[in-house]
Amino acid sequence: MNRTIAEIALALALTGCGGGRSGRAGSAAADTLTERQRDSILARSRIPGASGVGAALRAADSTNARVRAADSVAP
Repeated sequence: MNRTIAEIALALALTGCGGGRSGRAGSAAADTLTERQRDSILARSRIPGASGVGAALRAADSTNARVRAADSVAP
């Protein structure tokens, strides 16, 4: 019961923190990161499920490498 309340409180807090842009100096630095860079940072974190993000990035890299290899062979 207490865990559920804590999870709801955390979800509400995160929802309140997200959203629109603000005039903070830190938001400019966050805007310069690409989606790939953000995903890479997330994959290295200790957040549950972060290893899945890393696995997805590796799978995407592998697929892209295979496509590039096939394109370089094709006439």
